[in-house]
Amino acid sequence: MTSQEATPSQDPAAAGPPRIARQGGDHPEAAPPEPPAAPASEPAAAEEPQGGGGHHPGGYALLLGVLGVVYGDIGTSPLYAFRTALLHFSADGVERWEVLGVLSLILWSLILVVTVKYVLLVTRADNRGEGGILSLMALAQRSLRDPRRRWFVTVLGMAGACLFFGDGVITPAISVLSAVEGLKVISPVFEGSVVPISLGAIIALFVVQYRGTGSVGAVFGPVMTLWFALLGLLGLVEVIREPGVLVALSPTYAITFCAHYQLAAFIALGSVVLAVTGAEALYADMGHFGRRPIVRMWNWFVLPSLALNYLGQGAMMVADPSTLENPFFLLAPPWLRLPLVILATAATIIASQAMITGAFSIGRQCVQLGFLPRLIVHHTSETAEGQIYMPQINAALLAGVVVLVLAFKTSDSLAAAYGLAVTGTFICTTLLAMVAFRRLYGWSLPLVLGVFSPLFVMDLCFFVSNVLKVPEGGWIPLLLGTGLFLLMSTWQRGRELLFARFRQDSLPLKSFLARLPQSRTIRVPGIAVFMTGQPDYVPGALLHNLKHNKVLHERVIFVTVTNEDVPQVRRRYEMSELAPNIHRVRLRYGFQESPNIPRDLEAVAGLDFDPMQVSYFLGRETLVQAVVPKMSHWRQWLFGLLSRNAVSATEFFRIPSDRVVELGVRVAI
Repeated sequence: MTSQEATPSQDPAAAGPPRIARQGGDHPEAAPPEPPAAPASEPAAAEEPQGGGGHHPGGYALLLGVLGVVYGDIGTSPLYAFRTALLHFSADGVERWEVLGVLSLILWSLILVVTVKYVLLVTRADNRGEGGILSLMALAQRSLRDPRRRWFVTVLGMAGACLFFGDGVITPAISVLSAVEGLKVISPVFEGSVVPISLGAIIALFVVQYRGTGSVGAVFGPVMTLWFALLGLLGLVEVIREPGVLVALSPTYAITFCAHYQLAAFIALGSVVLAVTGAEALYADMGHFGRRPIVRMWNWFVLPSLALNYLGQGAMMVADPSTLENPFFLLAPPWLRLPLVILATAATIIASQAMITGAFSIGRQCVQLGFLPRLIVHHTSETAEGQIYMPQINAALLAGVVVLVLAFKTSDSLAAAYGLAVTGTFICTTLLAMVAFRRLYGWSLPLVLGVFSPLFVMDLCFFVSNVLKVPEGGWIPLLLGTGLFLLMSTWQRGRELLFARFRQDSLPLKSFLARLPQSRTIRVPGIAVFMTGQPDYVPGALLHNLKHNKVLHERVIFVTVTNEDVPQVRRRYEMSELAPNIHRVRLRYGFQESPNIPRDLEAVAGLDFDPMQVSYFLGRETLVQAVVPKMSHWRQWLFGLLSRNAVSATEFFRIPSDRVVELGVRVAI
């Protein structure tokens, strides 16, 4: 039977990916917690590899991969960060002490935010080797039992994910624009070509996403190696000419600058933070490369290159304040500027690719954790589970980036919109890290507060300084984040109401099985697979099949799909026999894995599963408004819209469409 789109249903496997399994079953649709070991009668599944924390290939290839993926975003910040921060004080010219003050702020932001917070602390909070805001959220939740605290941690994770998507829209726009703007340094003739060339590069980048990153990833590392080497070399030349700029390494210049300008310096922090955008990539991409290569490349190559380049820009500004026009490209001699523009454009495209790939990963995690409806996931590699392509997210990002480029036209205009998303993510990460280190790693409360409170205050200062720029463009990530948060929370709440209604109307499975031998139900040849997220209740699709078709297959398999709060699970399945020829199978997936029901059922030992004899029964519900609705009208409308546009359960779970039977019913919420 041809597959049809299935709305979220009382059968969660048919409705969408089930909620994350948590101890105590806090959420009604959550499956019971994972037992410590499978019963002796249940064949244990083969050990599955852990996510991220397993073996990573070593050598220079791995280090090149780190440069190409992890540091693309922060590596392109010198294109605009220093200049944008100094523009706040350029009305009456820029003096030497102002240059040194801004330079000191940027250097110490790199040290405190990236080196101390992320490299030394946050990257140690890995979820079986995986990092990222949602991994940290799952890690923090693992130690909490209070529903209110779990809700607060969930909100932080959702907010961080929403802001990450906002960052994913702004990063390609500002990065590519800032690189192409280097053409104006070469000749004013290119003034009108910046936007068209930028749009062409951006559209080409998004169009080729369906091919996957594997085919082009080999060139990313060498390009970024050349980029960082050139950053350091150009800066070193100017530092040698003006060695006095090295005094900016002292934090006293940053403190003196802030004490003199006070409010103006506080506002300028909104531009200083542009130097550390991309810091979250160190943590988010940890599962792909491991912590050690990321830390090693930052300490010994990336940080020195960035620091030298910023010092070089500062040295040039001290010698010639007129170079504020574009200090990055003016570092290079005239003959090198055109090749530098080309290299910078390539580097910004790589930085954009890193954010796009991250958006795909976060998007799949949101689907698996129940924050978003089912979305199409294409695997672009036969061997790498993490290489995926999500066309819906790709199209949404492309539309957002094109609108931003056309609306703002310059990187300076976009700078106000950029910082809010980044600093918001910083705050969420710090708060979640405080919970994880206190509850999971056993740090004392004074130690947690002593270490993380200064970092939180710093993140808060960065965030508030960007809030002041809301009228200038900071409203963009705020609007995107708020909209996505309302969407996620509406989807989550609607699913809870659906499953609550299911439990209210469902029949206990034990009662059904007890009466089955005495019933006159006709058994027909074949295997029937019923998808359900409530293993103790009869699936609605089975009841409707009995009601309308009056038959039951000779062999019945109840399948429950559960998402765990780990990247990848070790034991994929559990199987138990409930009655003769009636089995229950629990399939587990991590939040970085994509379900494949037919493949994994074939792997269940002792099930005798024949794919050619099976029919999959899915529930398909039509949502209607209850007499006393438990959701506001606009949320009901939004939830219905999301349900109707969710990817069909058949496609999401990779079930053959000619083996699917859908049975529908009206559900009032």
